[in-house]
Parts: sequence; structure tokens; C-alpha cells
Amino acid sequence: MRSFHLPSLQRRRYLPMSLPTNNAVKFSSAKLLRLESPALLLRHVILFATLLLGCFFLFRSFDALRFLPEFSSSSSSSSAFPFAVSDNSPVVEEYTLEKVLKDASMDDNTVILTTLNEAWAAPNSTIDLFLESFRIGNGTLKLLNHLVIIAMDRTAFARCLELHKYCFSLVSEGFDFHQEAYFMTQDYLNMMWRRIDFLRSVLELGYNFVFTDADIMWFRDPFPYFYSRADFQIACDHFFGSSSNLHNRPNGGFTYVKANNRTKEFYKFWYSSRETYPGYHDQDVFNIIKFDPFVFNLGLKMRFLDTANFGGLCEPSKDLNQVCTMHANCCLGLENKLHDLRIMLEDWKVFVTLPPSWKKSPFVTWRVPEKCSIEALRHSGAPMSD
Repeated sequence: MRSFHLPSLQRRRYLPMSLPTNNAVKFSSAKLLRLESPALLLRHVILFATLLLGCFFLFRSFDALRFLPEFSSSSSSSSAFPFAVSDNSPVVEEYTLEKVLKDASMDDNTVILTTLNEAWAAPNSTIDLFLESFRIGNGTLKLLNHLVIIAMDRTAFARCLELHKYCFSLVSEGFDFHQEAYFMTQDYLNMMWRRIDFLRSVLELGYNFVFTDADIMWFRDPFPYFYSRADFQIACDHFFGSSSNLHNRPNGGFTYVKANNRTKEFYKFWYSSRETYPGYHDQDVFNIIKFDPFVFNLGLKMRFLDTANFGGLCEPSKDLNQVCTMHANCCLGLENKLHDLRIMLEDWKVFVTLPPSWKKSPFVTWRVPEKCSIEALRHSGAPMSD
């Protein structure tokens, strides 16, 4: 202490140049240190108090954050969305989900939902083609105001925020949905059943929904083509002529469901049936339970959508004057799927520029499937609806 303070005090006091005696030095040093001690003490007290208060407020801040959901904002939207939601936080998930649904819903509480993972979120990939179809379709641009993209991983959520204003993150602890999920792998099964449970929660919140896979192109507003009195409507890989025929081959990639007690109970039953039929995916289980007496006793009004309006590569809608949506089903591999989706968009762009008389020609139809070959699926052993 003396070696630091004494020289500076000597310079300020202008001590004489003559060398002092040892006693004088000791006295002078002791006196000056006693005079400086209160200032040093005060300075140390202030420093200690400042550090203590800083630690206190920092601790309180971290403590409070444990009880708040994480949020991230998009530059394209004033709404905030959760960056990550786990299965261990149902209260946070339902609260934030309700906010997004409320912002995106139509006047009758209807929303359009799609899911997205990293594989389909890459630039110039599935999600870009999906959104483009809304922009060039007939009466579909306005429907983007009611579309909510459900991100299955963080990369997909970040990409969604770049492209769209209504995004919800459904990141699940213990599951990795960021890669392309090949049909009937465990990741695929987990993702499909997670989707069914999520759709059930949407119904529980009182929202009707149109669920659409992102590899479905929207070319015309589908709402005028839905059955007004049906509770549950689903697209088909193959349609056998009657909307009430339970033997139609459905595809769960496109559904229109109204929120009521019948549909809520049906989705609970559907989700719980995964335990009755382990190893089956949601669509196979649906094909079993649609004949179940429980569903009949519910009084669920179920309808299957005609492929003339809601087509796909399994059974394309031949008349572009009637088509609402086209699904890249019956297709193996993401690159093949993207190739045929791009051709769909090109065909539609040409169609809308044709004179009215030409549009009615039976020769005006799709060029697809091209790389999405049904024969290739049969040889591979993969299901038609992949």
C-alpha cells in the first residue's frame, strides 16, 4: 500500500529536495495514509455495492427468463412467434399457437396449414414452389393471408420467417425432423403422428382447417368445391366415383376439417389408434378406422374429394378448367418431385394465357408425370401415395 500511494502524495505535497530523516519519513507516511484511508474505504464500498447490485439484477433477469417463452420476430411481420416449443411445454405451445391461428384465421375461424422441414425449406425447393402456386393461381393469392406454416425444425422456422408472415415452430425434443423423411422409416412415422396430434390441438382451439402438404400446388380456390355439410373431407390417390364411398383410396396430405365435437373425438380416436396398430402410419390407420363402428356412431360426416378437382400424379385431374390442387404423390425422391412440380407450374402458366376457346380443348392437359413414374414406384416397392 505504501509503495503505491506514497510517491504520488509526495509529488502533490512538493516535499523538499533535501533527504529527510527516517523518522520524518515514517511520520509523514503514516499521516498521509490515515488521511487517505476514508477515501479509499468509500471507494471500495461503492465498488463492492455496484458489483453486488449488478449480480443481483443479472440473477433476477435469468430467473425471470425461465418462465417466459422464447420469441423471435420477422422483419416481414409485426407478429412474434416461438422459436422452439417442446412436448414438455404444452401451456406455452397452446398459448402461442392460439395467437398465430387468431391472426391468420378467416372470419369463420378457418386457417390453412402446412408443415415444413429443413429438406423442403431449402431455397428453390418445395416451399418456394408451393408459395408460387398461390401467387399464380385463380383466386388463391388472397388465401396466403390465412396460411400458417408449421416448422418442424429450427432451420425451417428461420426460412419461414424469410418468406411468410405466419409461422409456428413445432420443434419436438427427442425427434429430428430436419431431413427428408423416407416413407415408413421411424422418423417418417414420428412426423406423421406428430402432425395428427397437432391437428387435433387446432380443433380443440376451435379452428377449422385445410391441411395441405407443401408438395401440393394450389391453382384454384378450393372452398367452392368443398361439401358444405361435411365434417371431414379428404383428397384421394384414387377416386371411385362417389364422395361417400369408403373404399376410395384417400391421401392424408390434403384435408378440410370443421371444428366440432365429432371431429375432435375422431382425431383423438385416430391418434390413439397408433397404439392399436403399431408400425402403421396415419394413412394406413385411417383406412382401417374409417370402417370402425366408433366412427359410425360418432355421426361423422365424411366425404372423399374427387380427383377431377383435387388431383395428383397418382391420378391427375385431366381438365385444367376444373383443377383446384395437384399433388406430387406417387413420386419417389425429392429431386424427381421438384422436377415434376416445376413442370406443373409451367403448364399452368401457359394455360392461363390461352384464349378461352383453346382452354376447352381436350388436348390441353398436364405433361406430368414425367420423372415421377408410377412404374418406378411399383418396382421399388414404395407405396403409391409417397
